Amino acid sequence: MAGRDGDVQNFAGTINLDVRDSVPDWSAFTAKPAPPGAPNVLVILYDDTGIASWSTYGGRVSMPTLDRLAASGLTYGQWHTTALCSPTRSCFLTGRNHHLNGFASISEAATGFPGYSSHIPPQNATIATVLRDAGWSTLWVGKNHNIPVDAWGAGSSRKEWPLAQGYDRFYGFIGGECNQWFPSLAEDNHYIDQPYLPEEGYHLSKDLADKAIAFIRDVNQTDPEKPWYMWYCPGANHAPHHAPQDYIAKYKGMFDDGYEAYREWVLPRMIERGIVPEGTELTPLNPMPPGTFVEADAVRPWDSLSGDEKRLFARMAEVFAGFSEYTDAQIGRVIDFLEESGQLDNTLVIYAADNGASGEGSPQGSVNEGKFFNGYPDDIEENLAMIDELGSPNTYNHYPTGWAVAFSTPFRMFKRYTYQGGVCDPLVISWPRGIRARGEVRSQYHHAVDIVPTILDCCGVEMSGVVNGVEQHPLSGVSMRYSFDDAAAPTTKETQYYEMLGQRGIWHRGWKAVTEHGPISGMSNFEKDRWQLFHTDEDRSEAHDVADRYPDKVAELKELWMREAKANNVLPLNDMMITGKDLQAFLADLLTFPWAGFHAARPGSGGQRPPRVSSAMAMSASGLWNP
Repeated sequence: MAGRDGDVQNFAGTINLDVRDSVPDWSAFTAKPAPPGAPNVLVILYDDTGIASWSTYGGRVSMPTLDRLAASGLTYGQWHTTALCSPTRSCFLTGRNHHLNGFASISEAATGFPGYSSHIPPQNATIATVLRDAGWSTLWVGKNHNIPVDAWGAGSSRKEWPLAQGYDRFYGFIGGECNQWFPSLAEDNHYIDQPYLPEEGYHLSKDLADKAIAFIRDVNQTDPEKPWYMWYCPGANHAPHHAPQDYIAKYKGMFDDGYEAYREWVLPRMIERGIVPEGTELTPLNPMPPGTFVEADAVRPWDSLSGDEKRLFARMAEVFAGFSEYTDAQIGRVIDFLEESGQLDNTLVIYAADNGASGEGSPQGSVNEGKFFNGYPDDIEENLAMIDELGSPNTYNHYPTGWAVAFSTPFRMFKRYTYQGGVCDPLVISWPRGIRARGEVRSQYHHAVDIVPTILDCCGVEMSGVVNGVEQHPLSGVSMRYSFDDAAAPTTKETQYYEMLGQRGIWHRGWKAVTEHGPISGMSNFEKDRWQLFHTDEDRSEAHDVADRYPDKVAELKELWMREAKANNVLPLNDMMITGKDLQAFLADLLTFPWAGFHAARPGSGGQRPPRVSSAMAMSASGLWNP
């Protein structure tokens, strides 16, 4: 008997001396078909988007495509991520917790420990591998921040690139972000030039939509009955915020009232939509005590700004909004194609964001976000001089921290933090054939690790215990399908730990504990951390720390966090700063990496120059804290 791996175990035919007397069995060699009526799957994952940004959740950023999908499906108010992009994306890839995937942080910040290596172990097979084996075509367009940094070069091994991780096709970019006008692109297993230039109408969001439609059309034309799974990862909303001027102009004056006024304006709208419950309170603009977080994450109160600063900061928000809506419009072209081709009704669409709004623009905002990643202060006068260039190829812009807080209303902090501001994110699920409910909100507590189990459940596919001969680690998440047509169904998830760049947290049955220890703060002394406690069933925004009232609950959750940490490769904790002595220690550690000696990559074939793979990369504009 022969299987598809080349052995003879599954062959059910008959072999005799003469082929004329033998009976073939093609089923042992041909691909397994998907179950009858199996859905297509389209997973759209934005970057750096707070829950209060988008119109679907009550925000000012118009998202017509997302609104359309929400009207035909479900909007989730308590769906969570890891607080950073590579880690969250690893959960989407495998359904396991990010430390189990080796993605405690981003690829560029990898260290030589199991939870921090940026190498997904073979025990955590990707959903693409599972679905491809089950009869789906598997496609990936857009951002890929889950290739180990030692595999970025043109001459590197491709065994951890998408095509070796279960994907039939890939088109996008490698790393945390890229220039939307002049991206560094890769197709399948090699780097390529962009197909045309901005003066000819190029923008990455448009290009990705074109390629997504082409990939799906290729599947339809060659095997029309075969379902497909696509992971669609636009560069938005990660900086640089690049957008066509006509989209930016749509938002002129819409953010002139400032980020504190935005918070007051958007919260009632979120309550009205059922995103957060009645009585949810705003948290402070700067909620953490001095010395527990890095100064670059502070917010300057709006009334302390000069008139020019207000004008600059409002303009930065306008550019961000234009970028987000333009990208949604391009995704709308893909949705239109699916509807016109009769595929949308049986396509499971998951539209989400990978972490909270980004605070990497510093309190001043920035025309070059690379400064933040290098610990270099922004200059207001330099930023003001470029105000009319924001969003164009001449800038690499990012809004200030005040907007990160506003777009993460009503929560504390933003991306990188394990408070709700970093981990509670937008999620809309639409599947007309599979979900009876229309335009409803769901409040069950869920996390990024629950996406893979949900997809497999909807597809009628079980996670195999052995993949490619390797015994698999159990999935960390649970299916959310039970919530599709039962708004009142109790949450089936019981526990979810958090850890990001040294800040810890754990949610368990309606309670959440978080350490007052900011990410990349350099505080160390983790054993002295103060744990805050929030009763999230009653206090969704984590406005009230009740640790002093319930010390036994704090002790219980601390102990539970440590059990989860040991089971998920979370230790050792790392809150190292990107400047000073911590930077020197990090660079010294890099010298122990096998690839550390490659200080300048050779040009690839065709004149392409692959990304530098060196210790300097960690501090480059696409470097250490560039998720």
